[in-house]
Amino acid sequence: MFAEEYRKKLRTPEAAVQVVKSGDWVDYGYFNGQPKALDKALAKRKDELRGVHIRAAISLPPFSEVAQCDPTREHFQWDSWHFGAFDAKLADTGRVSYSPLLYHEVPEYYRRRNVEIDVAMLRVTPMDRFGYFNFGINTSHLEALCQNAKIVILEENENMPYVYGHYGQHIHISEVDLVVRGENELMASVPAIEATEAEKKIADYILEDIHDGCCIQLGIGGLPNYLGKEIALAGLRDLGAHTEMLADAYFDMWKAGCMSGKRKELDRGKMVCAFALGSPELYDFMTRNPMVMASAVDYTNHPQTIARLSNIRSINPCLEVDFYGQVASEMQGFRQITGTGGQWDFVYGSYHSPGGMSFLCMPSTYRDAEGSLQSKIKPLLTTGAACTVSRQLSQYIVTEYGKALMKCQSIWKRTENLIEIAHPQFRDDLIKEAEKMGFWKPSFKLETSN
Repeated sequence: MFAEEYRKKLRTPEAAVQVVKSGDWVDYGYFNGQPKALDKALAKRKDELRGVHIRAAISLPPFSEVAQCDPTREHFQWDSWHFGAFDAKLADTGRVSYSPLLYHEVPEYYRRRNVEIDVAMLRVTPMDRFGYFNFGINTSHLEALCQNAKIVILEENENMPYVYGHYGQHIHISEVDLVVRGENELMASVPAIEATEAEKKIADYILEDIHDGCCIQLGIGGLPNYLGKEIALAGLRDLGAHTEMLADAYFDMWKAGCMSGKRKELDRGKMVCAFALGSPELYDFMTRNPMVMASAVDYTNHPQTIARLSNIRSINPCLEVDFYGQVASEMQGFRQITGTGGQWDFVYGSYHSPGGMSFLCMPSTYRDAEGSLQSKIKPLLTTGAACTVSRQLSQYIVTEYGKALMKCQSIWKRTENLIEIAHPQFRDDLIKEAEKMGFWKPSFKLETSN
């Protein structure tokens, strides 16, 4: 029925990218949704174009040729909502700029025209018999992006998982300007990261507050992977999934019979996510699985949605915390290494969830460039580091030495709680700094390195 319209819009990648003009904003989307064949074709036009902006986030291999072919940024300028390792390396050489955001607001940025978008280029499933392309494991904000782009070009990939959704998961051929057939690369997967000993201890502290029927949101890294396995071993039942990112930890919990979702007030029995990043086994699990429900990020991450679910457990990594309870999760000093992502959304939403809790987690120490051990709990955030979660919003901070409550605590009490979960080697020095700042009372009792 839609084959003729498809045929009329089908182009080679080289022909399709001819629509891009100097000064255009081209949006690649996120994660595995970034185009590959179109990117290669656009990179070949470098010398014909000037000042073309590419907007993307968390680039995955094979990495963009457009981003790498122009170190001067004269022809192509790479702009990112959220850094992965590739983006951070580009930023170190001054070749990428970062745009702060609240993830749940991103679709609205497009609807309100807060961001320019001339051409959308996205990787999707092949068209189905009803004329729809599926965004696969990258739903996020792509519907709003396409609805507000002047030109929409889709790159089909037969290996993109077809994922069922709530809304924002499809686009119809009638809404598309051009289609190209990609090279059918496999989706980039993320190797399992082994949890450190510190992360294992952190997971054990969090596990104390997870019970049957909790609804789980996990970030990325070794800690959530380990926590998923520990939950499976603990024999917990009827857990729910409501998260921005579906990761292998959820697959592990489902295999162990922990995750039925039947106690959820919303989307009962569904594992809800905005995107997925993990192993090929995870992607296979998601393919046409009626239990998995991908949705636009203004649903998954909206604090009002999160607040309608009871007993949310939001578990995310951070980089450092200061005595005020301010949390930096995306920068090391002036160096941007990740992004805000949905951390703010879930910290705020989980507090308004009946019985909800949020945990921001980190090992208590790190080694600096000289190899010296340093504390991640600091009197003040490192100069240059942006505050991701403000002191009004942080609830629990967790290290391998315990959990520290921030919510409703005085600055004095926050300081005491944080020093209590700092590495013992640094507690004396932290107390001295707290005394200088007027945040320490002689009556505080705390075990130090002495």
